[in-house]
Amino acid sequence: MDNDKNTQLFMGLCTSLVSQAWMQLGKIKNPISDKIETNLEAASLTIDMLGMLKNKTKGNISDEEVKILEQSINELRMNYIMSKDNKEKPTTEEESEKKENKEDVSIETENSENESKDK
Repeated sequence: MDNDKNTQLFMGLCTSLVSQAWMQLGKIKNPISDKIETNLEAASLTIDMLGMLKNKTKGNISDEEVKILEQSINELRMNYIMSKDNKEKPTTEEESEKKENKEDVSIETENSENESKDK
């Protein structure tokens, strides 16, 4: 196989894995479901696969290919960490919604208790 074709195939594989990781991080829509879906465990595995490819191809790909691969891996890792941190820390909006829901439930419970007493 000719070297240009190998380069194209390798970069196509890397691009496919990078796109898959972005989908798994919930940064782009899944074209099949047309929805944003997040699967951080799968994203981590895909990012690790790209890192493995980088290590296994060391010395066998051009400097430009190495640079593109490293840049993609670094961007994905940064976004993975940010996504993981955001998942672990509820946003203030989510926290206030939870408080409002708890208050609504306690008010409903209190009202139903008062209605029972009135009967």
